[in-house]
Amino acid sequence: MVEDSGSTPLLVIVDGANVVGSVPDGWWRDRRGAAERLRDRLAADGVPELSGPAEIVLVVEGAARGVEAVPGVRVEAAPGSGDDLVVELVERAGDRAVLVVTADRELRRRVTELGAEVTGPRAVRGRE
Repeated sequence: MVEDSGSTPLLVIVDGANVVGSVPDGWWRDRRGAAERLRDRLAADGVPELSGPAEIVLVVEGAARGVEAVPGVRVEAAPGSGDDLVVELVERAGDRAVLVVTADRELRRRVTELGAEVTGPRAVRGRE
């Protein structure tokens, strides 16, 4: 797992749709509400596996657009594909350490090619 690399906090980018969709808990009936619950969990718990500071970015798409940021979690609404926005955010990070939270195999491939590390949804969902 990526650790803090000095004064710049680790950038954690969460693929909201993928993480929300990883548990069949009825999220499809209220996609925005599910994204808000994930955002609130991230704000409260962060990424339990990490030690050190992290900047958390939740990427939302589709019906979850409009979810507001809260202290501790920046929310980025994808104008199109959430995966493409995740890749763009990794590209913009430059040499900064980045951890992407997703189970999407193709997205994992794309971001690791750019130097990001990846972890699965359990890293932020806990044992639900």
